[in-house]
Amino acid sequence: MADEIEAVQLGMGNQLLGHAGELPADRKAGAGELRYPAHRLCEALRDALRVADSRGRRLPAPADMDESDD
Repeated sequence: MADEIEAVQLGMGNQLLGHAGELPADRKAGAGELRYPAHRLCEALRDALRVADSRGRRLPAPADMDESDD
């Protein structure tokens, strides 16, 4: 279930990025039109960081490298 939620969150962030990425080039876009996606991008970044943190905790800790491996 967590994988499905993560996939939805990351997918929504990707769609938002596509839309928001076009706005700065639109000289007619007003402050409100830029602020709204900026807030949503912050939310999407928080979600992505939460996913990365969660996945990172599930990974096994890397074994200490032996100095002789150099």
